[in-house]
Amino acid sequence: MFTFQDFQTEAEKSGVAKAVAIAINSHKASEDYKTALDADLYDHQKNKTINEYVQVIFTLTGSPIEDYTASNNKLSSNFFRRLNTQRNTYLLGNGVSFAKNNDGIKAALGNNFDTALKRLGYYALIHKVSFGFWNVKGVHIFKFTEFAPLWDEDTGALRAGVRFWQIDDKKPMFAVLYEEDGFTKYRSNIKDGNFEEIQPKRAYRVTVATSEADGEEVIGEDNYGSLPIIPLWGSDLKQSTLVGMRALIDSFDLIRSGFANDLTDVSQIYWIVSNAGGMTDSDLARFRDRLKLTHIATADTENSGVTPYTNEVPYNARQTYLDSIRAGIYEDFGGLDVHTIAAGATNDHIDAAYQPMDEQADDYEYQIIEFITQLLRLLKLPEDTPIFKRNRISNQNEQTQMVLSAAEYLDDETVLKKLPFITVDEVAQILKAKKQEAENRYSDDEIDRQISALEREEQEQEEMNG
Repeated sequence: MFTFQDFQTEAEKSGVAKAVAIAINSHKASEDYKTALDADLYDHQKNKTINEYVQVIFTLTGSPIEDYTASNNKLSSNFFRRLNTQRNTYLLGNGVSFAKNNDGIKAALGNNFDTALKRLGYYALIHKVSFGFWNVKGVHIFKFTEFAPLWDEDTGALRAGVRFWQIDDKKPMFAVLYEEDGFTKYRSNIKDGNFEEIQPKRAYRVTVATSEADGEEVIGEDNYGSLPIIPLWGSDLKQSTLVGMRALIDSFDLIRSGFANDLTDVSQIYWIVSNAGGMTDSDLARFRDRLKLTHIATADTENSGVTPYTNEVPYNARQTYLDSIRAGIYEDFGGLDVHTIAAGATNDHIDAAYQPMDEQADDYEYQIIEFITQLLRLLKLPEDTPIFKRNRISNQNEQTQMVLSAAEYLDDETVLKKLPFITVDEVAQILKAKKQEAENRYSDDEIDRQISALEREEQEQEEMNG
């Protein structure tokens, strides 16, 4: 691991540009980086193991060679993306709200914060960690495959990092070094690959004055007091969700692909010809072609015969094994297989099916809360409690009836929060609308009372005059 202290030492010895190059190369050489690249392949339904698999046969000398005559269907499943999307959407599908000052904090974090957090969380799950960079007005997402973190050896905190990108191997690589006191931009030289500085260090926040005479002018620069990049871990294990799941997915895909290959390779009908030892290979080929064309064969029944056979690929055993692997994938990941929930199931049955998913989501939620807490501290916003409404299926009719039956003992806000079809963000809007409606109704009632009072006075006046 190339740490923050290693970076400082190398920068003093060989220069910052050289240290940036070493940080990137060290990051790319790590096992976590290679796992993250593999995770991207599985995320795009490109199973690396199945795509690199080739059929092998052995020569008379025992040497393995590729069997070019064998079928090589490569069927990749979509378990990885589906299960990670399920876990991420389950927790963050409805966004995040705050217990005390929801409107104020959400306004400070920006309109796109919920979307950015959801994307940030997904990369944290599949890569093990992602990084949120606060850039004045919003969160920018740095994936593990494009950001080399520099951790402090003493505290384990993220002290600096290098974001890098390159559109092609034959094009220059660009890099940005992020430090606590600003950021610096670099570009690699195509000839020797060495980095050179293309923009000197600048502060993260710049104050600009505009006038008709001078145009825009920078009049001040300052920083946040700490690195404005916050790591978001996918779990307390601090590893990619591909670890462990990969072997199960590979096994499932290999068996399913092998079944497809067997159907292609095994002839549906073959014949055994008895007492045909004198026939040459060409004679047998003509005999086979005649059988396939005319479906008729002549034979001396006393001395020879032709017996047809059919080959059936074993299906039941493989299907049973595939079902077992599928169940194991969902169980180990803590996912919800909707096929296990019967139609019309009660909320008790649904809650039981969600229990493994809730346990994994609790760990994931802790990481999200830690990230948001650090972000609020960075922006010097008041501490608040993040609230998540998990995106789950339920027997909504049963749950709604239960809430309404207890409504007389609860306030309006609690009732709205418990209803399954109302999100947390909608609660405040509904309460505001109900308050406005009540005020309008009060105003209308007051006007009606005043009109009625005037009418009574007029009627009394007419009676006195009459």
